[in-house]
Amino acid sequence: MHSLSGFAKAQAARRWIAGALGLAALLGSVAVWAQAQPPDAEAAANRQEQARLADTDTLLALTNDGAVLYGQDNPKLNGYQYCSQAVALAERGEFRQSVRAASKALHLANTTRDPNLLAMANRDLAIVYSYSGQLDKAQEFAREALKYESQTRDPQLVVGPANKVIGDVQTRRGDHAGAVQSYELALANSSPRYAPLVQSSLVNALIESGHTARARELLGTLTPPREAPLAAQLDRTRARLLLAENKPAEARDLYLQLTTRSVGTDSGYYQLWAWDGVARSELALGQKQAAADAVGRALGGVDAVRSKFRSEEFKMGLFSDLQGVFERGIGLYSEVGDARRAFELSERSRSRALLDAVRGRARVSSEAAATVDLATLQRTLAPDERVLQFHALPDRLQAWVVSPGGIEAKSIAIKRDELEDLVETFRNSVVRGRRAAIGNADKLGAALIGPLGLKPGERLVIVPHGPLHYLPFQALRVDGRYLIETHPVSVAPSMSIAVQLAQRSPRVEGVLTAFGNPRIEDKYDLPGAESEVRQLARLFPRNTVYMGAAATKTQFREAAARAPLMHVAAHAEADQVDPLYSRILLANEGGRQNFLEAHEILNLPMQGTALVTLSACESGLGRIAQGDEVLGFTRSFLSAGSGSLIASLWPVSDDATAILMSTLYGELAKGRDLQQAVQAGQLAVLKEPRLSHPFFWAPFNLIGNWRLKVGSPA
Repeated sequence: MHSLSGFAKAQAARRWIAGALGLAALLGSVAVWAQAQPPDAEAAANRQEQARLADTDTLLALTNDGAVLYGQDNPKLNGYQYCSQAVALAERGEFRQSVRAASKALHLANTTRDPNLLAMANRDLAIVYSYSGQLDKAQEFAREALKYESQTRDPQLVVGPANKVIGDVQTRRGDHAGAVQSYELALANSSPRYAPLVQSSLVNALIESGHTARARELLGTLTPPREAPLAAQLDRTRARLLLAENKPAEARDLYLQLTTRSVGTDSGYYQLWAWDGVARSELALGQKQAAADAVGRALGGVDAVRSKFRSEEFKMGLFSDLQGVFERGIGLYSEVGDARRAFELSERSRSRALLDAVRGRARVSSEAAATVDLATLQRTLAPDERVLQFHALPDRLQAWVVSPGGIEAKSIAIKRDELEDLVETFRNSVVRGRRAAIGNADKLGAALIGPLGLKPGERLVIVPHGPLHYLPFQALRVDGRYLIETHPVSVAPSMSIAVQLAQRSPRVEGVLTAFGNPRIEDKYDLPGAESEVRQLARLFPRNTVYMGAAATKTQFREAAARAPLMHVAAHAEADQVDPLYSRILLANEGGRQNFLEAHEILNLPMQGTALVTLSACESGLGRIAQGDEVLGFTRSFLSAGSGSLIASLWPVSDDATAILMSTLYGELAKGRDLQQAVQAGQLAVLKEPRLSHPFFWAPFNLIGNWRLKVGSPA
């Protein structure tokens, strides 16, 4: 749980956090913009904001959180029971809950002054942060655990696992030589039961670092695990070694054997990876078409594979990335000239992200699981509508422009790492109000939009990927004009979801439900949010407004089933460990602070809600799921049944938001569709000379049903 004291420090800035790809840890405090401040004031604001971030999920913050959580527990467990609970939750993929259990153990360790418990709690935090992809935190807590090495009752329970976590972090960062050293330290301090897992990780690190002879020697000493999943993982390692030894034919034969291996209820999952190995072997043999066919076999049954977090992959140092299989397929089909299959594979990869994140934890609608093929998409599009779909591959950016009558594929020579840098540079200049933002917008617009041959006036539905989720496409420039000046723009997490949403009822009643400035305490007050809601309520006389102390989670849940238009002006916070615990801060209830978390939104009956507007910081952000789509508020509201969502990509200006929202809702009230209304709102701000910088007018994205119309208010 993020520290509330840290959250409070950010009130003046409506701060945001970027995603797990390291796109930008923080791009500055922007309650006021750079043009209005001297450089030293901006630098001071940045230092303050960095200090606030450093206080998030630290040892002190988690210990304090643990004290609060422990006080709420009934019954209460002892510290070691909380450690066991943390490990079990991490193994199931319940990362935030695991952190909370370990935090309670930390609190008890400090209360009882038990260094052994401190070591164990830090070890467990290292493991869960490693599992969740928070590599800096994982390494930090692993090193903290090692500080108590001499004071632990059984050092093997701490030293081996902590060093293995450090090795895992190094492996995932590409530092395979460092990983080898860390795994060797772990192996020297591991129990007989834990050692085989460390040895397997060491073998994989040796393979990646080019020490194949030593990897072969160590592999020969390993006893096959009794557990079928671990045995299957070990055989995958054997096949990987054959590939590394430049024996692709032998590797292919072993992978083919694994395609028929039974691993109980998880057989399909391991067979998927076996077919992917066949594909990589065929590529090494120079057989592109055979490799494409094998990838097709790998992904043919992917939707039938039960999605869950598989900790055995981490235990054995394999770190499987399902999106990597999709990427190989997209690249191969593109290279053999099959644009349709490449596009549809890109689409299928996106449709899985929600299922992978929430299966077993929340209700998932059939719409969230379904995909549409290219022909269905084309039949759905109007003559002036174009879908721009992107997929960031390691070596290039693949793009498709889909119209009712065709599909055009473009390969843009920007590596994924380079794309991340370009997006970060652009966002940095926008959020800090830099004049360089204009030049950066020209550069990115020329690279991403220029090659696509769009005609002015075409309505664009953009399906981003990877770092592009954090990019305000409306603020890109082509031939000296912003994209929003020449095209209405909306965004979709996947085209399948956008099509399903667009096929719903095209018009809803103009009935507004709004939450503004939830009352917590003075330091959280948002007076601009309160005036914003009152102004919107005047546009829609049929309204229900919850302001201040009335803006509670209880009221939100009750309103969710009967709110065609819902507007929320409040604080929000993205959770980087587990996006399903991203939260909106609503008014106190029963004397306690209250949060509406993303996993709770998933289970709300919002099928009757056509539009949710989150006029809050961080609302459009979340963690990117293995290079796929952003998870968090966006997916939660759409999957709960909402037809469309308006959410921000960075902290917003009260003055600009007031103009944008009043124009947007005013256009909706006149009968214009949502995509045109958002365009009108952004252009209204852009035309104000003092607000013409993209910082002011470009933060809000329209996600989902771009065709929505609202009946005229009474």
